[in-house]
Amino acid sequence: MEIVLRVALGIVLAGAALAKLAAPRPSIAALGSFGFGDGPLRPVAWAALIAVELALAVAVALGSDAAAYAAAALMAMFAALTVSALLRGRAGAPCACFGPRSTVSWLGVLRNVALAAAFAALPSLDSVSISTEGWLAIGVGLALLACAALTVGVLALAREVGMLRLQLGTQGALEITGEGPEVGSRANGLSERMSRNGADFGLAVFTSEGCGICQTLAPAIENVAKDPRVAVAVFDEEAEAELWRSLEIPGSPFALALDREGTVLAKGTFNNLAQLESVLATAARRGRAVSA
Repeated sequence: MEIVLRVALGIVLAGAALAKLAAPRPSIAALGSFGFGDGPLRPVAWAALIAVELALAVAVALGSDAAAYAAAALMAMFAALTVSALLRGRAGAPCACFGPRSTVSWLGVLRNVALAAAFAALPSLDSVSISTEGWLAIGVGLALLACAALTVGVLALAREVGMLRLQLGTQGALEITGEGPEVGSRANGLSERMSRNGADFGLAVFTSEGCGICQTLAPAIENVAKDPRVAVAVFDEEAEAELWRSLEIPGSPFALALDREGTVLAKGTFNNLAQLESVLATAARRGRAVSA
């Protein structure tokens, strides 16, 4: 009976940790319901809580009385924090105790108190002799649980990285006043170096031989050059050193978008195809504003 309760309570603790790992952002934000300020300590506290819950889950399932008492203290602390949040008017706020849908409530207090009592009672239960095969089965089960936790953690991390890359990809090129020719000015000596062929815009891309990002973006630049509305020309820092100096190009990769008369409509440093295309999008928007 004791081992069944230990494994069951260990699974409860591990489930709480996995639920937090599966939804890191709302789980971290939910700590604000308990007084954790929005700062670098909040994600640290979130990670520490997950580590403690997983460690206690394994230790309790393996028969550690100290871990059972520690888990009881942890549940009691959760109950006290929930009561404090309720008294501060935070009823219904997210708590992320067992996933992002968990909220601060008196039911949560009752649950934590019941779990605290269950963990505290574990050491007083009669021990049951377990065979070698039984311990082996428990070990395999815990190993599978750890693998599941690792899988969820990796998937959650991959999701966060993917969302971060999407956010970075949607940012426009970095256009800073004083870097390169000013918007609205004529890029002296540049328009004459570009073959327009009736294109609506000229796109001058400034790259360097030693620039790794430039080499990575070469296929993207070639892809933009396929658009008949855009005349693309690439200017290397060493081969076109004089042009770089005259236009005050700050570094590479850098892009200038010109209209038919050679007037600079947009500019900026870019790191991906989306940001390069944002230079053209800005140029088109400003061109329409001028013509209107």
